[in-house]
Amino acid sequence: MFLSASDSAAFDSDGFFLVKGFSSSNTCDAMLRRAIDLAREADGSGVAGAAIVHPERNLAESVGPEARAEERVSKVFKIHRDSVFHEFATQPDLVASVQHLLGTDIDCFLSQFIFKNPGAWGQPWHQDAFYFPFDRGPQVGVWLAVTEATLDNGCLHVVPGSHREPLHEHLLDRRPDANQGYVEILDHDMSGETPVTMAAGDLLVFHSHLMHRSKDNNSDGIRAAMVYHFGERGTVDLAERPAPINDWMSVGERRVE
Repeated sequence: MFLSASDSAAFDSDGFFLVKGFSSSNTCDAMLRRAIDLAREADGSGVAGAAIVHPERNLAESVGPEARAEERVSKVFKIHRDSVFHEFATQPDLVASVQHLLGTDIDCFLSQFIFKNPGAWGQPWHQDAFYFPFDRGPQVGVWLAVTEATLDNGCLHVVPGSHREPLHEHLLDRRPDANQGYVEILDHDMSGETPVTMAAGDLLVFHSHLMHRSKDNNSDGIRAAMVYHFGERGTVDLAERPAPINDWMSVGERRVE
């Protein structure tokens, strides 16, 4: 991957672009295996080394405590220094493409592996910038489909062009047992939404103001994904208590020529 003219144009006009076949099945399989290892290591404590593991709250009763750890987990955060995930975050073609969008001095500050187990609820409409109370923006997210993402298993839906919107009001997700940190936008017309179905290995690159959501996983398999966020080096977190899942790591040593 290196940012093509059409990718750059799509990012400017729509707020996202999709790269088919970005990663191999070997890469996806290695990520899934490592995420399962971390979920099992964190079982009962919620931490595995630097990794922070969040449960899938709406599955707590249906799967039960006897289920395998990975069947009860929603997301594994703060893993971009782990060797398997670090290798992806720092690969030169990915870094160079993000540099073209953000500038040469960039950090990876957030990483999360999403299991999206069968029965897991979707995440409501939101802009990732809501979670980033920083002194500058935008940030860029890259969303790797580790397994296939379909309409049935809860693929992402996006509103093209919504990245031009300011940060909207986000209200707490009102569903009982909604996952920690889930919020939703209610003051914007989402009728222009489009689903983003992906094969394993496809990569979605998107602007931090892009409005997006996922739906419930109504299939009998997981919809796994690995997500990274990048920002300009030197960004200041203005939150009184910065999120513990953030970890600013330099990746932008290569210069764009």
